[in-house]
Amino acid sequence: MISLFDYAATDLLDPLLLLLGAILIDAYLGEFGPLFRILPHPVVVMGHAIGEADGRLNRPRRSPTDRRIRGVVAALGLTAAAALAGVAIQWFSVTAPAGWLLELLLVAILLAQKSLHDHVADVAGGLETGGLPAGRAAVRMVVGRDPDALDQAGICRAAIESLAENFSDGVVAPVFWYVVFGLPGLLAYKMINTLDSMVGHRTERHRDFGWASARLDDVVNLLPARLSALLIMAGAATLKDADPRAAWRIVLADSRHHRSPNAGWPEAATAGALDIALSGPRQYHGRVTDEPWVGRGRARLGPADIRRALRLYVRSCAALAILVAGVLVVKLAVAGPG
Repeated sequence: MISLFDYAATDLLDPLLLLLGAILIDAYLGEFGPLFRILPHPVVVMGHAIGEADGRLNRPRRSPTDRRIRGVVAALGLTAAAALAGVAIQWFSVTAPAGWLLELLLVAILLAQKSLHDHVADVAGGLETGGLPAGRAAVRMVVGRDPDALDQAGICRAAIESLAENFSDGVVAPVFWYVVFGLPGLLAYKMINTLDSMVGHRTERHRDFGWASARLDDVVNLLPARLSALLIMAGAATLKDADPRAAWRIVLADSRHHRSPNAGWPEAATAGALDIALSGPRQYHGRVTDEPWVGRGRARLGPADIRRALRLYVRSCAALAILVAGVLVVKLAVAGPG
């Protein structure tokens, strides 16, 4: 794998400029729905590969140790395969006439700015127009917990938590790993993140087999999660009804209280910036977990709070694009006219 600082997609198009283009395309076009009525989405392809590995290697009759070892092999093998696919596509991008268009499209497809915004906005819209049933149906698209047990405040907190966490996982982390290792890094990250979402659970079936996937996901999101918190603070600095200093205080105080070593950072930044409380007790897979609260503000939230969080999210995505542009300017300045 090579860094974007070590290759150029074409003589004229810097890869960081290509990344900026992909960020803008995703921000305006989103999921490319019509395209994937014809072709399988890359993450769907990854999901099929993970499901096949899970079915073949994670047999209940095997011992916990055997299943854990097989889970390590599956996680590393599938991640390596995704990285190698990225190497091949990156080579095509560099060598083929207009091959960079394929890389531009793939990077845009693998970001999740607009789709995340739209799914969370649907929760607010559902609550506003259809009440609890519509809100629960919409929030089911963005959370893993049981929405039937949530009241309006719980639905709103769940939507905002998902927005904050997926800003890190679905937007910042893909951009981060693309900048560091190019397309191989981006595809490897998406494979790891998909592995975690499919098998990285503490259920009886996946407690051992998914152990490596969950730990690997924790590692690759370590830096992006903290960068996400800083970007949320930057976004809050541009909003009249958000407070970046309070976001910083809550990050310092509460980010470590989250069950995840990473998700607490963007959630704490969001809670502090908006003066709300997130996390708290929740129900997963029929079990109630007594999670601590993140934030010192209101926990009784409504659709208007989701709208506020979405405005903060849009500003945070803009801050990410500005950061990429800044890195590009620095790179060009260091490279000089030659």
